[in-house]
This record gives sequence, C-alpha cells and structure tokens, in this order.
Amino acid sequence: MTKHTCTLMHCDTMVRNLLPPMRAEMVVRLVQKQGLSQSDAARKLGVTRAAVSQYISRKRGAGEVAISTELDLLIDRWALAVVTGESDINLCDVCQCALKKF
Repeated sequence: MTKHTCTLMHCDTMVRNLLPPMRAEMVVRLVQKQGLSQSDAARKLGVTRAAVSQYISRKRGAGEVAISTELDLLIDRWALAVVTGESDINLCDVCQCALKKF
C-alpha cells in the first residue's frame, strides 16, 4: 500500500487540474483498448453514459497533461483495474506520478 504523502495543495491541484484529463485518457483506453462499451464503462465508473461520451470527445476532462512513459503505464494499469475490479493502484499512485513533473 502506498503511503499518502500528498499535501493538501498537491491534492487540490491534482483534483482540479490533473485528474480530469487523466480520467478522460483512462476512459478512452477503457473503450478503445479494453473494448468496453460506453455503457459498460459508465457502469464500472459509476457515471452516466453521457459522461463517458463527453470524456471520449474531450468535452469533459479537457486539458493538457504531459503523459510521461511512467504515467502512460500507470493509466493503462488504472484502466485494467477498472475492467478487472482487481486494483493494485490507487489515486495517490496516479497523483505522485503526475506531480513528479511539477
């Protein structure tokens, strides 16, 4: 288990600026790489199918996040964890990886 070492400032930055575009990227991978339907992806994520559609079209989660090789692999693991329901990843892992650039 990863120790939570984020500060409140980092968590706030993550939730507001980094998480939406990374979640959009993860949703795209669920649908395009993992082969989930938009409805199945929505069900697994606990959001509406319309929200998934908006993530895919970048109407939701728009923003620029430089995706390093490490973050790219982490987003793939995140998507796989959503598909399988077996998570070896948590949001703090994603946050720490994304914030390495800042």
